Amino acid sequence: MKWYIEDNLIKCNNEGNITVPMAADIFRVMPSDLGLNYSKILALNYIIEFYCEKDSIQIKVFAIKGKEKYPLSVFAGKFLDYIVINSTCYYINQSIQVLNECIENKRINISLPLNFFEYINLKKELDYYKINYSDNVMRFINSLRTDETSKYNPNFHGVLFPYQESGVKWLNFMVDGQCGCILADSMGLGKTLQIILVLGHLKETCSNSHSLIICPITILENWKREIEKFYPSLKCRINYGDANTSYYKELLDYDVIITAYSSVQSNFSAYEMIDWNLIVVDEAQNIKNPFAKRTVTIKELNKDVGIAVSGTPFENHITDVWSIVDFVLPGYLGSLSDFKSNYEDDVASAVNLEKKISPIMIRRKVEDVAKDLPERIDIPQPLKMTIDEAKCYDAQLRSFDELKTMRLDKIQSLRMFCTHPSVYDDVYIGQDPILLSKKYERCCEILEEIVENDEKAIIFTSFNKMIDLLVDDISKRFGIYTDYINGAIDAKERQSIIDRFSEVRGAAVLVLNPKAAGAGLNITAANHVIHYNLEWNPAIEDQASARAYRRGQNKTVFVHRLYYLDTIEEIINEKIENKRYLSEKAIIGNDGSLNDEYLAKALAKTPIKR
Repeated sequence: MKWYIEDNLIKCNNEGNITVPMAADIFRVMPSDLGLNYSKILALNYIIEFYCEKDSIQIKVFAIKGKEKYPLSVFAGKFLDYIVINSTCYYINQSIQVLNECIENKRINISLPLNFFEYINLKKELDYYKINYSDNVMRFINSLRTDETSKYNPNFHGVLFPYQESGVKWLNFMVDGQCGCILADSMGLGKTLQIILVLGHLKETCSNSHSLIICPITILENWKREIEKFYPSLKCRINYGDANTSYYKELLDYDVIITAYSSVQSNFSAYEMIDWNLIVVDEAQNIKNPFAKRTVTIKELNKDVGIAVSGTPFENHITDVWSIVDFVLPGYLGSLSDFKSNYEDDVASAVNLEKKISPIMIRRKVEDVAKDLPERIDIPQPLKMTIDEAKCYDAQLRSFDELKTMRLDKIQSLRMFCTHPSVYDDVYIGQDPILLSKKYERCCEILEEIVENDEKAIIFTSFNKMIDLLVDDISKRFGIYTDYINGAIDAKERQSIIDRFSEVRGAAVLVLNPKAAGAGLNITAANHVIHYNLEWNPAIEDQASARAYRRGQNKTVFVHRLYYLDTIEEIINEKIENKRYLSEKAIIGNDGSLNDEYLAKALAKTPIKR
């Protein structure tokens, strides 16, 4: 056995096997032929530094002697617990062993750059053992969050706002670092679009990537349409309803699978057979209950990275935070029982928790990025009917006469059914309206975020029975101020209704008939407009939107447009998108019938496959 010094390390050659001893070995063997002095100082202190170099995370440990710092060497995945300085061997504070144990427990190779997941977990361990460190990584992370430089992507068919550019850069960095995260931008800031760019990034950087999007049933179709529109090279599939398969090998033919929360449980045997590169949970407040079956099932799926997407990630209790973070980074906040003992539902706990969560969450509010936004953002909400709704709609369509004898009231009955079954038939009155209509369910999902943010909305519908339903249910469901204006309200009273609505502190809803309140009124207290049913005449819709989007409005206005696919509403939307601004008489003839082109399209649309 031969001892020698090389590169300021003590090495041992034992019949050709080169090793580097730790301090305990040196102390035990005490080789005398090295010409080393052994310091009488009990131990040197050390400092741990995290920093970024060429966009990669590094960790270094320095021994402190006087005012000088000396880097500790690494051998066999451990920081050495001694250092040789000018032929003198100094021992390092014994707590360096704790650092090495943390590194070993987390299976980190410190000879290589750390990914973000390794970095954040190692910091968690150091915090637990109360070991101090300096950290310059978050400065780099924050620079990513604000880096608005554009990067051309030929596969992306769209344009990003600057804040979306920085969001995508940060999300890609987290995904590349195998670290789950939370995208918590406010409603209307394009969370879906940012995730689509991440899905594209995975496809381009990983061979044969597979991503799963879990979302409410109401937005399945919207996800698919947005992917096909903005990133058509991504092969995606909705795995739900008629298109559902439980054979996992069929799903492997796609880059992105889009499914509903309810379908994860029924299709769990298929989904668990796939090692997902990414699982995205949209409207992540749906997994805020850690004991719910859907939450438990989703967390059991195999994934490299999880992203939670929600404009209202933490709605009511601090345990909401734990459950969502437990999906994106299991174990990061400890067990639920430990979490509850360490954090309470109070301001102090929220402040402490924010320090833990801020590295893994990006949240921009409208006012934060207002300079980047246009004054009005239109948000289409294409929806699929439930099976029961589709069957009723199709039966109604079949009962109609031929085109030449079609009357306007028949077309109106189709539009009425598209608002809500109970508006079309009194037999449904008394049941929970959300359970009967996917459109109404989506409307309430939108309102949930509006109410959470203490904002105001005006909802337009041309059917008085729907106005009654909205006013009655919204006031009870959300416990907020709700009023209405329809043709029965005297014109002299309408301004006082708007004044009362505007003076309400916090969230409020005003439901309007577009013909009664779609022109001449100023309702700038609301920055959300929901078109619950579309109008044949685009001018009516535009005039209605202009109640909030007008002079005096100091916020960005979000216009939500709800319509059913494969129904008469899709034809109405097609007409609006084609910008065929015709007068109402050009659309509806003097005899009360629709012109043949649009009538034929409307009657050809059915949500039932025949």
